[in-house]
Amino acid sequence: MSTDSQGGALNKGLQKRQMKSAARLYAVQALFQMEHSDQTFDAVIVEFLDHRFGASYDGAEMAEGNAKLFRKLVEDAVNHQAVIDQMTDRALVAKWPIARIDPTLRGLFRAAGAELTQADTPPKVVINEYVDVARAFFPDGKETKFVNAVLDHMAHEAKPEAF
Repeated sequence: MSTDSQGGALNKGLQKRQMKSAARLYAVQALFQMEHSDQTFDAVIVEFLDHRFGASYDGAEMAEGNAKLFRKLVEDAVNHQAVIDQMTDRALVAKWPIARIDPTLRGLFRAAGAELTQADTPPKVVINEYVDVARAFFPDGKETKFVNAVLDHMAHEAKPEAF
């Protein structure tokens, strides 16, 4: 294999990972938006796919996301929300049920919970990806450590065989 084809394969793999990461970030945003508006699942999906994926705003280009993963995460988070919220509540301190936490974090836990319970993604990948999403939303906060701890607890519950 030539150096060019190796570099091309590496770039393609990196691009696929970046698109999956972007899909996770967009899923958290979509779940937040659904909670704070009267938009339906379908309306939010269409808005994100048509107006956010790869769009440019004020000279800044939005990342292209993996549309299939995005749709699956949002759909699974909505369809399995009760189970995911119960799992999240078990991971939170008793005084802080999911209804009392930041709505962005609530969306994050729902998207991550959907991926932990409905996909074959390795739990450590899910934790790392959503800790990165938390860092994007809360660059200066302690939320990333909180997210890591809660997701670790959720992952052990959802897929104990992976640990």
